[in-house]
Amino acid sequence: MTTTPISRSPISPSLIATLPGHYYTDPEVFRREQERIFESLWFCAVRSADLDRPGAFRTVQVGRESVIITRTRAGELRAFLNVCRHRGARLCTEQSGAVRRNLQCPYHAWTYDLDGTLIAAPNLIKMPDVDRVAYGLIKVTLREWLGYAWVCLADEPPSFEDTVMYAAVERLGDAAAIEHYGTERLALGKRVTYDVRANWKLIVENFMECYHCATIHPELTEVLPEFADGYAAQYYVGHGAEFGAEVKGFTVDGSAGFGKLPEVTADQDRRYYAITVKPTVFVNLVPDHVILHRMFPLAEDRTVVECDWLYAPEVVASGADVSKSVELFHRVNAQDFEACERTQPAMSSRAYRRGGVLVPNEHHIGIFHEWLLDRLGDAHA
Repeated sequence: MTTTPISRSPISPSLIATLPGHYYTDPEVFRREQERIFESLWFCAVRSADLDRPGAFRTVQVGRESVIITRTRAGELRAFLNVCRHRGARLCTEQSGAVRRNLQCPYHAWTYDLDGTLIAAPNLIKMPDVDRVAYGLIKVTLREWLGYAWVCLADEPPSFEDTVMYAAVERLGDAAAIEHYGTERLALGKRVTYDVRANWKLIVENFMECYHCATIHPELTEVLPEFADGYAAQYYVGHGAEFGAEVKGFTVDGSAGFGKLPEVTADQDRRYYAITVKPTVFVNLVPDHVILHRMFPLAEDRTVVECDWLYAPEVVASGADVSKSVELFHRVNAQDFEACERTQPAMSSRAYRRGGVLVPNEHHIGIFHEWLLDRLGDAHA
């Protein structure tokens, strides 16, 4: 890989440089991101409530590894590498499903309890020296927060509080602010999966800024008029973009949504807050629901994004029509992802060999770039 020098000093008094184009196209850069970011940091894998009974499982791609998350008979979530300890066959080939009691390798029938212990294999009783715990599935560290299971492949995971949870504190300026939305108690109203033909960093950068909002988000700027000025909510600590004076709810036409969540404060009412939890999660907070994006980077030019719309349980249980609130951010997603896909081909152009520039109200994206370069060991490139 050829490394292009990066100038972090101002190109002009108003502009700073972005990453060079090869950071979005080079398979070697993506391999290092898999190793040093996705496989080393906390990764939001699955919504806990999706695994609603013992034996329910989901497989997710975390960097170069396939990971199984399942629920034990005791009701606990566990995560393991999706690899049989015998000859390395993949245990679960489906993205989701359920087993009655155990996980069994389809190749040689090595069988594992839901806690990962090896419990059976052909002729195993003739091998009494085999340690069934030592030859159990390789465990992956798991934490639950906001109603989601987060996993970390690192042998010594970084502090969850100082990395994942701190992102909310850093953005909202108050450790308790996000708790007012009770995200872990909400119910899934809608999930949409997007297959985006763009590098994951382009999606992060797009979410972090609103310089583009007046151009491509007419519905969003009708609801949040200040976004038309180009300053994203994430530009300010603790600031939530205020609904327009005539807007009644966070919906595609500004009509009323649902009653605000019980613990949302008066200061949070009629405001939108956005949080980027590096590397792959976006949290969007509005008074009556929460929208959470999880990204699964699969290649240097492909990212799958799962977007969940979460509402008070009684709203979902009643069969209430959530389509107007879903439609607003679905349009935002489609508009954003189209822009990212339009940008991806230019990353390999000679015109972008040294990158582009950030205008002043995008300068906070430069902090994301510095974080990335530090993780990759390219801080002085």
